[in-house]
Amino acid sequence: MSTSPVPGAGDDANLREPLLANGGDAGFQTGALAAVVVANAHGGGGVKAKKGGGAVKAKDKYWEDVGQPEDAVSSAGDLESGSGRPLLFSEKKVKASLLYPYRVLILVRLVAVALFIGWRIKHNNSDIMWFWAASVVGDLWFAFSWLLYQLPKYRPIKRIPDLAALRRHYDDDGGGSSILPGIDIFVTTADPVSEPVLYTMNCVLSILAVDYPVDRYTCYLADDSGALVLYEALVETAKFAALWAPFCRKHSVEPRAPESYFRREGMIYNGRSPAEFMSDYSHVRREYEEFKMRLEMMPDTIKERSDVYNDSVAEKDSRGVKATWTASGMQWPGTWVEPTENHRKGHHAGIVQIVQGHPSCKPEQQQGLQQQESPVENPLNLAGVDARLPMLVYVSREKHPRHEHNKKAGALNAQLRISALLSNAPFVINFDCDHYINNSQALRASACFFLDSRDGERTAFVQSPQRFENVDPTDRYGNHNRVFFDGVMYALNGLQGPTYLGTGCMFRRLALYGVDPPKWRPDEIAVDGGRFGSSIPFLSSVAAALKQERRITPPEVDEPSFLGEMTNAGAPCTAPWNVDAFRGTAPINLTERLYQIIRWSGGSLEVFFSRYNPLCSGRRLQFIQRAVYLNFTIYPVTSLFILLYAFCPAMWLVPDEVLIQRPFTRYVAYLVAVVALIHVIGALEIRWAGVTWRDWWRNEQFFMVASLTAYPTALLHMVVKPLTGKGIHFRVTSKQKTTASDDDEDGDEYADMYEMRWVPMLIPAAVVLGSNVMAIGVAAGKAFLYAGTWSPAQRRHAALGLVFNAWMMVMLYPFALAVMGRWSKRPAVLFVLLPSAFVAVALAYVGLHYFLVKFAPFLVI
Repeated sequence: MSTSPVPGAGDDANLREPLLANGGDAGFQTGALAAVVVANAHGGGGVKAKKGGGAVKAKDKYWEDVGQPEDAVSSAGDLESGSGRPLLFSEKKVKASLLYPYRVLILVRLVAVALFIGWRIKHNNSDIMWFWAASVVGDLWFAFSWLLYQLPKYRPIKRIPDLAALRRHYDDDGGGSSILPGIDIFVTTADPVSEPVLYTMNCVLSILAVDYPVDRYTCYLADDSGALVLYEALVETAKFAALWAPFCRKHSVEPRAPESYFRREGMIYNGRSPAEFMSDYSHVRREYEEFKMRLEMMPDTIKERSDVYNDSVAEKDSRGVKATWTASGMQWPGTWVEPTENHRKGHHAGIVQIVQGHPSCKPEQQQGLQQQESPVENPLNLAGVDARLPMLVYVSREKHPRHEHNKKAGALNAQLRISALLSNAPFVINFDCDHYINNSQALRASACFFLDSRDGERTAFVQSPQRFENVDPTDRYGNHNRVFFDGVMYALNGLQGPTYLGTGCMFRRLALYGVDPPKWRPDEIAVDGGRFGSSIPFLSSVAAALKQERRITPPEVDEPSFLGEMTNAGAPCTAPWNVDAFRGTAPINLTERLYQIIRWSGGSLEVFFSRYNPLCSGRRLQFIQRAVYLNFTIYPVTSLFILLYAFCPAMWLVPDEVLIQRPFTRYVAYLVAVVALIHVIGALEIRWAGVTWRDWWRNEQFFMVASLTAYPTALLHMVVKPLTGKGIHFRVTSKQKTTASDDDEDGDEYADMYEMRWVPMLIPAAVVLGSNVMAIGVAAGKAFLYAGTWSPAQRRHAALGLVFNAWMMVMLYPFALAVMGRWSKRPAVLFVLLPSAFVAVALAYVGLHYFLVKFAPFLVI
């Protein structure tokens, strides 16, 4: 591990967190779900960077190295002789002293749950038998779901990329150039309103400045809205990147998204020119502020320009069509500012524009491409710095109202086909536009797993977790989801690999083409129209991909056969980790977060009811892998039984004692025991997963909130889909558009999080929260009125019944804060409001009781 200040040196210190890579023979199957990359971001800043490093050390003490196979190739001589490939990652497993007790506790809880359910069936005594029967079915489902969830955790594995070895073997092929494989990078955006242009352009800038050979990767921006503002913003971004990318390489800047970089404080300089840094920094920051102003003014600039052109054309054309015009004086073929037929969102022509040509192309080869001069002369001393930029392409696929476009999956398929003709890199990686590369080594880290001599050829994809930077310190709405990313994904990595999770996933192109792994692949693969379509250029690109070739010089973009590839994508795509390989922007409040969960859970349910159902697809999936994937597709069903239990505390609101199970005392004791065992197991899991108790509790709490809101909504969509023909509506999650000083008088950067927008799906959670508050208050009122007349059994039942209420209140804590709105800035207020509400309800109950005793005794409850 090197600490060299040279830009791009073999420094894996900030990628110590393992990248979980898919191995095994199931990796290439259609519908197979694979791998996860874990990467710790560059320590770019002060206290936070040090704190993250400490967390890594604390977690590593529970892991030990896994021995490597004796026949593994690890020397440079073996590589150069063609006899194999090097070892590019190391493996670690959980120490036996922690893993074996963990396994034993899982077994103990499994036995305890079986005994509990058996006891309940034997003692089938309840005040409401239908409720008892439903709760027993619920307990059986909880046990089944928990077992599927725990199955993969018997052998967690993490893998750590060896970036120094990658540089030794692939950055110098003897001729002074890199032999790293090509990568096509796909960025997708839905529209410039819901997903602000500045976020998208920062994502692109972080890609253009990443530490990877510029002639070995290409960036494609897919704009599903066809908006001119995004295209012209991309042109402006290419101009600024001519200054930004060399600055990053010269001074080893991290992260390489300027909005995040300039916001950081206490940064540690790791570059090689400290004497020039301050002047370079000041100049680049000034240029970035001007770049942001140009982006902000761009919609007005486009409208004013179009008005001028339209006024000029109106003198010759009386039709009165108000087109949108480009800076070059051409009508924009995409969406117009004033929409009209063939020029509106969802109905426009296909567009492909190469904004920045490939660095290997000569000027005469780049005729017709966007050749933009930098807005100012570059004052940076770039001696010894590579100032080139990779190829940059704008893509907007053709859309028509009569055709299904398959949302983001369709956009990715369009990028896959277009990139096959332009660059045809053997690997592709996709990003949401609100994510950026937080660690410039991230692409290299992912490449380690594809190029490794052990499982490289069998790896279908390497998936990064979704990490966010605008999350409040307590992670109130569970955006980081660390229990899943750092627990479940490590566990699946010990099998055939975790699932495809979305943004930040690097694929092998052949895997997306449905080609089997080498072990199962025939010697000759037919490239025919029945499988890949009738386009001759595309079929040629598939044949080249099978040979792992890469086309460097792009074709002319007005070639008819190339533009023909802009047809609709026919089917959806087969549907790294602490200061982090990649980072993004989280949903801004509870409502937006729940809409995000609806999309995820609805997609999971759709997979279950599709031909990619884990029970019948993937013929080479192992049994446990199949069981785990099954759980990933049916987990929203759990919400039905959670809803059932959530209303149990309402028994205080009825006149008589109503018990779900008798004997009630023993039932509550058993229930507390099996629930407590979950958290005892969690105490061990958070040690090897490296998460905190807060992460664990937030995961538990937000699963409860989602089970009362988003998951039932997703299930309802699936029920009505056969009747209406409509599934989950794809709603782009709104992103934070304000900064700490924009709108909030206190300068709170999390101001948007406190806004509560009520929607119908929140009603069940609100009813459960309200009924629990009322139940506790009524219980206190009954205790005041009847404490002297209750039997010991009744008092015991009352106390135990309140356990349900207290538990629900604890689990709904994030929702209760959201209901408070801006008052939730001070969570301590909740601990004043709730007791006050309990007392108010109790007093109201006592008062109502005395009133009814005096005036309507037959109504006394």
